Amino acid sequence: MDDGDILILNGHEVSELLAGRELELMQTVRNAYETHQAGQSSLPHSTFLRFPDSDLNRIIALPAYLGGDFEVAGMKWISSFPDNLNLGLERASAVMILNSALTGRPETILEGSLISAKRTAASAVLAAKTLSVGRGISTVGLIGTGFINFEVVRFLVASCAELRELRVFDLDADRATQFQNKCYDTFDGVKVELVRDIKDAFRNTPLVSLATTAGTPHIDDLSYCAPGTTILHVSLRDLSPEVILACDNIVDDVDHVCRASTSVHLAEQLVGNRDFIRCSLAEILLGHAGVRRDEESVAVFSPFGLGVLDLAVGALARDLAIANRMGTQLHSFIRETWIGEREAKRACA
Repeated sequence: MDDGDILILNGHEVSELLAGRELELMQTVRNAYETHQAGQSSLPHSTFLRFPDSDLNRIIALPAYLGGDFEVAGMKWISSFPDNLNLGLERASAVMILNSALTGRPETILEGSLISAKRTAASAVLAAKTLSVGRGISTVGLIGTGFINFEVVRFLVASCAELRELRVFDLDADRATQFQNKCYDTFDGVKVELVRDIKDAFRNTPLVSLATTAGTPHIDDLSYCAPGTTILHVSLRDLSPEVILACDNIVDDVDHVCRASTSVHLAEQLVGNRDFIRCSLAEILLGHAGVRRDEESVAVFSPFGLGVLDLAVGALARDLAIANRMGTQLHSFIRETWIGEREAKRACA
């Protein structure tokens, strides 16, 4: 690429570049977490653009810088419009910009919703395997049947050879059936059972993934969970603050997750402190904290979704695109400097 050019990767290209790389993506996300934990990042709080006539719709800006072996800056601009599903459209859409950490110049523009889904699923399954070490993951409960939980299944299938059964719940029975059929079409050897009661997705299930569009908590009792259950609280607002306070809480970043009315934020407001958060996932990965508080407690992983993860996965897609000569080059997107223009005029005089 020449200076001033920008590489553009559309959704089909991003999908092709990242296909079948689930284990590599999990390692990329792990490296990003550890780099962030080491202080080699800059991560301002996400900015939420909301609309006065809708409580559900939002567009979020996630700026970030990730150092270490990554050395990339940029931003994800991602919208979430849940009613899109009724229009036959995806709930989320996004664009990412990657900037040079040396010059600050934009270098790559990528379709970002798939990158967002991949990094979310990679993070969730990395946490699942970390918190379930020695237990095995043969049965998984899924609350919510959107694209995020489908990607969670993809990463579980790729990394958990013992996975045999999914127990799936959604308020919309038709979407649950579509999810079931899609899983059968995509993944071999995994039974998909649709359950009518949300409690049945938790009972005798060592791992549960919550990926809904809930704006306020709707689960206030986990007494039906088996001891030692791991909950991936991906959608962040499903569990009541009282439930959160009773669990072993692991997050991706304490400061980021304690805002925007997440369940963890509501718990902090209820008790006036953050002492109920035991550690971050990176602290466990680095050996700075134990895997679990104890064998009997329910462990909850609440990931706010850090922009550094988007940068890490976006940079991987970019590097693969360059190596495989994929994407569209937008030439001379950045104009020459005014100093250069002045010198050119002098040369012609």
